[in-house]
Amino acid sequence: MEGGYPACARCGIKKDDQLCRTKDGRSIPGCPTAGQTDLLAAAMEEYRRPAVAAFARAAAVQEGEGYGEKEGGYGRLRPIKCRLEETAEFAGKMGYRRLGLAFCTGLAKEAAAVERFFRGRDFEVVSVVCKAGRVPKETLGVSDHEKVAPGTDEQICNPIFQAMLLNAAETEFNIMLGLCVGHDSLFMKYSEAPCTVLAAKDRLLGHNPLAAVYTIESYSRYLK
Repeated sequence: MEGGYPACARCGIKKDDQLCRTKDGRSIPGCPTAGQTDLLAAAMEEYRRPAVAAFARAAAVQEGEGYGEKEGGYGRLRPIKCRLEETAEFAGKMGYRRLGLAFCTGLAKEAAAVERFFRGRDFEVVSVVCKAGRVPKETLGVSDHEKVAPGTDEQICNPIFQAMLLNAAETEFNIMLGLCVGHDSLFMKYSEAPCTVLAAKDRLLGHNPLAAVYTIESYSRYLK
């Protein structure tokens, strides 16, 4: 393991035999379950905080409710809910009423549909588009040839403004819809409310970034 850090993505042990899933399981060098007991204790101490405990429990329960046919055993489990449904259910479990929706202007129609979905389930929705504020890209030192459409008056995506607007509205749970790579990071950094991702931006693959991973040995082999 490089630098003494976890490398769970490279663990070749079968899931049922991994220490993180089985009491007498096996581990690889650097396994955090085997060797990071102090950090694990610190993490578990955080779960003692009432608000964190409630949030974590609701998330764990939501995970379990996402499957059907449990009576048939683990091998027969069937997913029964999409992420949109689960987001609404989780917000309900937490008692949230005012949701924030930070969306990309390229997904404006989808944002309208998402807002209708949540409002139809008695949530209040505060929505902010990424271009809010109309700040020229030149403000960030972006040159004309670096714009999406050179020769035009182009505005920055403004995730910090989006987050601050939702903070001012005192939203309880913020949903990100298609924010760009990096812009999503800034939004999460400045958001005071907990965040979740409904859609990850992928212009090429219809906002399904895992499509490139699924086809890494075939159509996307150029990425290897």
